[in-house]
Amino acid sequence: MEIAIIADDAKKELMTQFCIAYCGILSKHNICSTSITGKYIEDATGLEIEKLLPGTHGGVQQICSRVSYNELDLVLYFRNSDPTFSYFEEEMNLLRMCDSQNVPVATNIATAEVLVCALDRGDLDWREIVNPASEFNRKKRTKVI
Repeated sequence: MEIAIIADDAKKELMTQFCIAYCGILSKHNICSTSITGKYIEDATGLEIEKLLPGTHGGVQQICSRVSYNELDLVLYFRNSDPTFSYFEEEMNLLRMCDSQNVPVATNIATAEVLVCALDRGDLDWREIVNPASEFNRKKRTKVI
């Protein structure tokens, strides 16, 4: 499965600790992340992470674009709950796009834990059929050709 990880500055340490705890599950999947969050997680866990632009320089938009093209199966976004946080519009665009494309999204550690455990149990396997970039659909296309 294709997983995107984003963490606002105040939540990077929490996201890193979460990824350490669930490294065994996450290692079975393809992960992309905004650059600084990805670097923290990669250094702490050894997971291979495709690092995109920093969140404030277009990384969130890159992930939003991947969601809009149905290239992601799960988004973990530990966001800043401070009401004065200035990236509200980007955040709402990402959440709206996840809603419209039926991509499960977690915005806190409790929801992230539920989704990652569901991922491990196979409860999100339906995404492989929906996602045109999934390994399921790549195998299907190679058999037809």
